[in-house]
Amino acid sequence: MTKTDTEMSPVNPGAQAREVLVIKLSALGDFVLALGAMKAVREMHLSARITLLTTPFFEEFGKLCPYVDRVETDGRPEGMKATAALIQRIRKTDYDIVYDFQTSGRTRNYFTALNRSGKAPLWSGHHEKAAFFHDNAERGRMHSIDRLAEQLEVAGVAPGGRWLGTSAPFPDLSWVRHKLGDTPRLQPAYFALTQPYMLLIPGASAHREAKRWPEANYAELATRIADRGIMPVIIGGKAEGPLAHEIVRREPRVKNLVTRTDLFQIVTLAEKALFVVGNDTGPMHMATLAGAPGIALFALTESDPDHSAPRGPKQPVIINSAPTLKELSVDDVWQSVRALGLLPA
Repeated sequence: MTKTDTEMSPVNPGAQAREVLVIKLSALGDFVLALGAMKAVREMHLSARITLLTTPFFEEFGKLCPYVDRVETDGRPEGMKATAALIQRIRKTDYDIVYDFQTSGRTRNYFTALNRSGKAPLWSGHHEKAAFFHDNAERGRMHSIDRLAEQLEVAGVAPGGRWLGTSAPFPDLSWVRHKLGDTPRLQPAYFALTQPYMLLIPGASAHREAKRWPEANYAELATRIADRGIMPVIIGGKAEGPLAHEIVRREPRVKNLVTRTDLFQIVTLAEKALFVVGNDTGPMHMATLAGAPGIALFALTESDPDHSAPRGPKQPVIINSAPTLKELSVDDVWQSVRALGLLPA
C-alpha cells in the first residue's frame, strides 16, 4: 500500500496542539539566543501547555519566561535509570510535538529511544527520522538565531512559511523587567552604581585561554574609561573572581560585581549601561540582547564571529578579533569604544 501525501508529509498541529515540549539545555549564550525561537513556538501553539526541558541552572529564569508554562530540569539525567525515567515521562505526557533546540548527541539519543520503543511524537530537530528534520549541511556554521529560524521553517513555524530578511525570531529580554517590575534589586543603585557606567565581561571558558583578553588589558581599558567619567563595572561568575581581583588591583575605580548578579540583574543592568565590552561568553550575549551597545572580543582560532557573534536589537555590536586575544591591543579596543560615539566630550 502506497503512503498518502498526508502520511508522507507531517503537518504541524499548530493551534490544535495541547502538549508541547521545548528542549534547551545549555550553554548560557545559546540558551538566550534560543528565546526568539521559543517565542515563535509560543505564538504557534497559543492554547498548548509548553514544557521546557532544561537543566537546574535555568530553572528560575525558565519559570518566569512567558514562553513556557512549566519547567523540568532533568534534561541531563545521570545514569541509565534516570534517563529511562525521563524517556518514560516524555512518552507518558504524549506530546503533540517536540522542538529540540539543543540538537546534540544526547537529544538525538532521546528521540532514538522514543522511536525504538514506540511511536515517537512529532519531532523538530537534527535527526534523519524526525518528522521535521533540519538537514542543512551548513547548519553547524550558521549563527544560532539563523539556524533555529530555519529549523522552525522546516517545522512549519514561520510567517508565510519563511523568515525573510531580518525577520528571524530575535530574542527579546524586555519581559524580564515587565515580569519583575522596577524592584530595588533591579536598579543600579542597589549595587551603588552611578550613571554613566559600563560593563566589563572578562570571563570565558577557563580551558580556552585564547578566548580570554588579558587582565592587564582590561585594567588599562578601564583606566581610560574611568578617566572619561564613566564607571567600569565587572560582572561574571565565581570563575571570574581572580580576573576581577587583578583588574581592580590595577585600577581601583572599577566596581566589582562578580558573583553578585543573577541572570535577571545582568539584563536590567545592561539595559541602563552606556555600553559593554566583553569576551565571547554568555553574559555578553545577554547584555547586547538587553540593548547595550557592545564591543565583542573574538579569538579567531577558537570561534568564528559570523557564526556566534553577539547581536543587539537596534544598538551596534562591534567585533574586535585576532587569532588569540593576547594579540588584540588595548588601542584596538579603545578605537572601537570611541567609534560607538558614546564617550562624554
